[in-house]
Amino acid sequence: MSKDIQCQNWGLIEYNQAWTKQEEIFNQQIALKSNELATTNHLILCQHPHVYTIGKSGDDDNLLLNYIQLQAKNASFVKTNRGGDITYHGPGQIVGYPIFDLSNFNIGLKQYIWLLEQAIIQTLEYYNIPSQRLEGATGVWLDVGKPQCRKICAIGVRSSKFITMHGFALNVNTQMEYFQYINPCGFVDKGVSSIQQELGNPIDIQDVERVLVSSLLRLFN
Repeated sequence: MSKDIQCQNWGLIEYNQAWTKQEEIFNQQIALKSNELATTNHLILCQHPHVYTIGKSGDDDNLLLNYIQLQAKNASFVKTNRGGDITYHGPGQIVGYPIFDLSNFNIGLKQYIWLLEQAIIQTLEYYNIPSQRLEGATGVWLDVGKPQCRKICAIGVRSSKFITMHGFALNVNTQMEYFQYINPCGFVDKGVSSIQQELGNPIDIQDVERVLVSSLLRLFN
């Protein structure tokens, strides 16, 4: 049982291509575990071209565009097998896909999600952006309990045999207008933000990745 985490950065990659590559690694780990062989843990970071994805229990009505309007926005729509409702991915956003065997860390799914949230909270702390959890909703939020409560990081995962896939999406220099065309994560009464929006200027996304990876490695080890 190894807590070692292999990190990869796939750069800008089509959502479905990344999903296929994720599934390959995920299925390899499931096969290893089924044969009682040692599994490995993978942390994949990437960015996607404009895409809306919806979880298996999500409501299609939370996408506020039709097919023609999607094309006009140069965006696509994908139904996935993760948890959660609808979200947006696009350039300037850090998407993380941890394919971890939770048995290696001796944790369950609830604690796993808590640790992902904690890594994001610590990363935002580094940039002097106070953030927290919102009871009853996964992800990381700003100004919880206030009318301007808004989400800065979405989380939606899938697991089988305690092996995870899918993950989180942290808005860094994200084009926020794309969130206007959905009810993010199914909420109609809460906003969305990004690091750039909070700080008032764009930020080096590679620096954010470094801070985030460091936080994740520290928390999971």
